[in-house]
Amino acid sequence: MLIERAYVDLPTGTGAAEDGWPWTVPCVRQLAAEGLAFRAPVTFLVGENGSGKSTLAEALAEGFGLDSYGGSAGYKYASSREASLLGGLLRFDPTREGRRMVRGPRTRRRGFFLRAETALEALNGERNTRRLSQGPDEMSHGESFLLAFRERFAERGLYVMDEPEAALSFSSCLELVGLMDELARRGAQVVCATHSPLLTALPGAEIVEVGEHGMRSVEWAELGLVDHWRRYLNDPRAYLRHVLASG
Repeated sequence: MLIERAYVDLPTGTGAAEDGWPWTVPCVRQLAAEGLAFRAPVTFLVGENGSGKSTLAEALAEGFGLDSYGGSAGYKYASSREASLLGGLLRFDPTREGRRMVRGPRTRRRGFFLRAETALEALNGERNTRRLSQGPDEMSHGESFLLAFRERFAERGLYVMDEPEAALSFSSCLELVGLMDELARRGAQVVCATHSPLLTALPGAEIVEVGEHGMRSVEWAELGLVDHWRRYLNDPRAYLRHVLASG
């Protein structure tokens, strides 16, 4: 692991965490008040749309010096925008292994911010990196994604992902689980915002559920999304009758 805790460095006496977005988002308010501890090499952020999990993921990437639009440290392939308010105030307590990377110059930082809507453009557009062993035109979107992950996500660093399962089939998601585990075993750290019960089943990972309550660490079997998927697969009509006109 590289970082043990993320926290918000609010200017003394400003009260910045009291009013306006993003401080009105419960998980962001809790982050500002308590920080977020990391207890495992892989951490999943899980919550409904609008819960703030993607806001947290983006801020973690920005705070570490990764391109907020998708990319690695020191590279901006599509946007020159400044860091968000939250990302600009985020700080980290590093582990001994991560101290040199976190507290040193930005050029020492390693990792990647992968967001579903810009993933392939960022991965294919990275400057000063070797080309993929196969061209993206030779493969499906999901195949290109996994190949880029295997060939580019190899070194120790911080890898922040926002819904990486969006382009992947069931079997490809299983492969992604294995790749995340391998990355963690190499000494990297992964933070992944996701809706996937498949990804979050990775043994040894920590799951942080985000919602109106703020943030809390939960077990996989306690996740609401796991319960809903189980119920839906057991009896789809029990759910579909509420959304189909013919129901």
